[in-house]
Amino acid sequence: MDAIQVQGVSKSYGAQRVLTDIDLVVPAGSVFGLLGPNGAGKTTLVRILATLVRPDAGRASVVGHNVVTSAFEVRQKISLTGQFAAVDELQTGRENLVMIGRLRRLGRSTAARRADVLLERFDLAEAGRKLVKTYSGGMRRRLDLAMSLVTEPPVIFLDEPTTGLDPRSRQQMWSFVRELADAGSTIFLTTQYLEEADQLADRIMLIDHGVAVADGTAESLKVRVGGERVEFSFESPSSCELAVADLGEAVVASSPSSLTVATTGSAAEVRELLDRMDKIGATVDKVAIHRPTLDDVFFALTGGSPR
Repeated sequence: MDAIQVQGVSKSYGAQRVLTDIDLVVPAGSVFGLLGPNGAGKTTLVRILATLVRPDAGRASVVGHNVVTSAFEVRQKISLTGQFAAVDELQTGRENLVMIGRLRRLGRSTAARRADVLLERFDLAEAGRKLVKTYSGGMRRRLDLAMSLVTEPPVIFLDEPTTGLDPRSRQQMWSFVRELADAGSTIFLTTQYLEEADQLADRIMLIDHGVAVADGTAESLKVRVGGERVEFSFESPSSCELAVADLGEAVVASSPSSLTVATTGSAAEVRELLDRMDKIGATVDKVAIHRPTLDDVFFALTGGSPR
């Protein structure tokens, strides 16, 4: 079953086109990554799927409910964690969670039990009775995510959830996202962090200026920008010159003392290249094999710079 379906969705604000004919499908229980630079339209698409904004054209559904005609039903099935933590600083962490539970019509005792479970799960048990204004940025983000899980929704939207977090807090957030996916939740993740999408997403869509420019697994996107590369470092510039002259168009990049060659990355091919260097008298000092990354995909398909 597909948790999210989007067909031909477009959106403009005045004369500015924000989204153009977006199509995507997110299977239930998967992690979908929406990757793109600032202003690409990621948040607008999330707001449409969360029933906060109406599309100008196209249709979208979440868990089988149309986001325009069945907005109430959609809201019962989702949670949204935005770019900035939406917590009440004048309440304790536990009070925030109980409040959300009561607003979602849980009984008083049920809301309290659920709050305690989530505080423990997100490593906030000791801080649960402290005012949120004393929390660090990472603690606030964890509390914000916990608040969105009070009623265990099947679909969770995370709009750049790790923005501004230090590396340790970011790793913690990644662990929580993996746990949610393993438990069967569908995660729709927007991010500017290439590594984040690579680590978490089962499938990735790259959008730029509101247009989908690529869609697939991380590995399939990397294949689109080329295969592996072998970099040879030479003991002297003269050896490098000999190698460049011998390899010709196979060289994809070079410097006075190193060069890079496209390759399948197989041991046999690398060994053949090294034998070739020996035959022409080009002394190789070091060898390194590089695989394409999502950074390469980002640069190749958008022409922009990742965060």
